[in-house]
Amino acid sequence: MGAGESGAGAAILAKKEGFDVFVSDTSLIKDKYKKLLNDHGIVWEEGHHTEEKILNADEVIKSPGIPKEAPMIQKLMKQGTHIISEIEFAGRYTNAKMICITGSNGKTTTTSLIYHIFKSAGYDVGLAGNIGHSLALQVAEQPHKYYVIELSSFQLDNMYDFRANIAILLNITPDHLDRYDFKFENYADAKMRITQNQTAEDTFIYWNDDPVIKKELEKFEIKAVRCPFSEVKENGSIAYLEEGQYKLEYPTPFNMEQEELSLTGKHNLYDSLAAGLASNIAGIRKEVIRRSLGDFPGVEHRQEKVCTVRGVLYVNDSKATNVDACWYALESMKTPVVLILGGKDKGNDYNEIKDLVKKKCRALVYLGADNKKLHDFFDGMGIPVRDTHSMKDCVKACYELAQPGDTVLLSPCCASFDLFHNMEDRGEQFKECVRNL
Repeated sequence: MGAGESGAGAAILAKKEGFDVFVSDTSLIKDKYKKLLNDHGIVWEEGHHTEEKILNADEVIKSPGIPKEAPMIQKLMKQGTHIISEIEFAGRYTNAKMICITGSNGKTTTTSLIYHIFKSAGYDVGLAGNIGHSLALQVAEQPHKYYVIELSSFQLDNMYDFRANIAILLNITPDHLDRYDFKFENYADAKMRITQNQTAEDTFIYWNDDPVIKKELEKFEIKAVRCPFSEVKENGSIAYLEEGQYKLEYPTPFNMEQEELSLTGKHNLYDSLAAGLASNIAGIRKEVIRRSLGDFPGVEHRQEKVCTVRGVLYVNDSKATNVDACWYALESMKTPVVLILGGKDKGNDYNEIKDLVKKKCRALVYLGADNKKLHDFFDGMGIPVRDTHSMKDCVKACYELAQPGDTVLLSPCCASFDLFHNMEDRGEQFKECVRNL
């Protein structure tokens, strides 16, 4: 169910493994995936679900974007049909080492950085999950010895036997609560599923300072070797900063100057610590880790500097789809900020960024189909605000409000689906409008 990157890839692997495969999507399927399915002789439908065919399935591989509340999923669950994710399915057909990354924020940067280090080391490695190509498609047609996989809570929900050799949990902050009955503990428990099936031979890397992770660790039995990281050395942390040095203690000592790290800002420091630990555990040579941590180019749509117009720097942080991600972006800003907020709200609590907004923001520009919640929360703070409903109007408002030396920051706290196809589309439109100024 679902014929995007994960669904099409899963279908091809299933066909290769001898299954009778049927692909169904209520939306229109992109041409590249139709071609992929047709080339492999796989039957598909778009724009609707044929109920009798789907309910006749022995097993269903569900796209992570489809909520469990969807009527067809409810019918499948009621009759006891096994529903799994593409990652779970692909894991059955490979013995590759799995380096898996989850967390509310920083997943993509950490995943991309680890992949960059492994590639630089000459490892046979694939990039999969939320970024890169479908894991199932790679297992079917381009198998690797290692996979670096970014995992969302939605993917983890439908994983049962899959095993992460190195599991990384960066943080747990409120996100996607609309998919978890608005219960934060349900979402937190989903994130902890990354540790299930790990053995004493495996490694669990996690942020030691996260109060939610600490609480979750008391609830779950972790069999893997624990590798906590933190900003400073404390409570058993084996990766940290000390006197301007980036340090790893496990499995062998490693250190480099903090100034040599290519990523700046507190949140990026955590990503670099987690990535360095994973690479050190995987046996990558010290000089490769050091070089790669220093020359990593960063990730598109994550605090991406677009250009400077009339003395104003424009930064695209469209990947900031929750409040915590926006907090990290604001925290790293050194100049007055014109902040762009808004989109599809996921049950956000803006109190988290209130102090930083007061301290750092010259103005706020709302960008959404419905900005009422933003007006209700921020309008009384005495900061100039503008209400916009298109990227063109939004960037125009920012241009009018910003002064030389300021930063215009798109860090919306919200999903993008009210006005855009996805967060990439939002970021691309922002960059195009800025470059046209």
